[in-house]
Amino acid sequence: MTDKTLSSPIRDHGHHGSTWRRLPLVLALTVVVVLLSAALFAPWIAPQDPNLVSLADRLKGPSAAHWLGTDHLGRDILSRLIYGTRMSLGSVILCIALILAIAIPLGGAAGFIGGRLDQGLMRLCDGMMTFPTVVLALFLIGALGTGLVNVIIAIAISHFPFYARMVRSVVMNLRSKDYVLAARVCGAGRTRLFIDHFLPSIAAQMVVLASLDVGHMMLHVSGLSFLGLGVETPTAEWGVMISDARQFVFSQPMLIVLPGLCLLFSVMAANILGDALRDRLDPNNQTGHHH
Repeated sequence: MTDKTLSSPIRDHGHHGSTWRRLPLVLALTVVVVLLSAALFAPWIAPQDPNLVSLADRLKGPSAAHWLGTDHLGRDILSRLIYGTRMSLGSVILCIALILAIAIPLGGAAGFIGGRLDQGLMRLCDGMMTFPTVVLALFLIGALGTGLVNVIIAIAISHFPFYARMVRSVVMNLRSKDYVLAARVCGAGRTRLFIDHFLPSIAAQMVVLASLDVGHMMLHVSGLSFLGLGVETPTAEWGVMISDARQFVFSQPMLIVLPGLCLLFSVMAANILGDALRDRLDPNNQTGHHH
């Protein structure tokens, strides 16, 4: 009897502890689901056209017609925030897709073929990694020109060396495994070998790395749009909204606060999910090794 009464509070304490530990993850998942829903169903969710100008309604507070008020051109803020989600998430997804399209073939070739190709590619990656990603992205936009497409290309090029090195290290680790050598002896070609034996391990590492990078890239896209280098100004995007609201920072602070909060919660949710995925998928994490 005594044992039971002593053990039950301990069990309860452990249960509450794990619940509190899970709470940030549950909140992060909720934020991500809301953001994805807003991005996918923006035309049906948004109460109004995000670019509809109505100077008679400019800088109005929250009302039945405009739940979060209007901006300096009378555009509905809630609608612009919802469409901004589509622009921010879409840009980041395109960035990651482009990074993987560059990094997997290059890193795979470096690790698989080795020799001068490996040395050349890795020296290129090392050289690019000496610059902060945002500085390299700004330099590339200077060379390519402004606009969302060029921002996506610049972010992808400035980030791909980290991914290429990761792919190379995975390939180098697996290259001498018994099952890979056995497949080679059985006559498996390089492409078949790569797809069957290397790609699953590479995919797990890429998911971890990309999930940790989502928040970082989202800040890049919004930051460059804020500077007028990315998304053009009539388009609803969080960085553009913050830039447009600068002149009203004291008279209408919510114009800056609302897109800023969207950005803050998105980045925090992405980072929490990234950490959780790394703990689950990264085999090196048990030894305290972080990428």
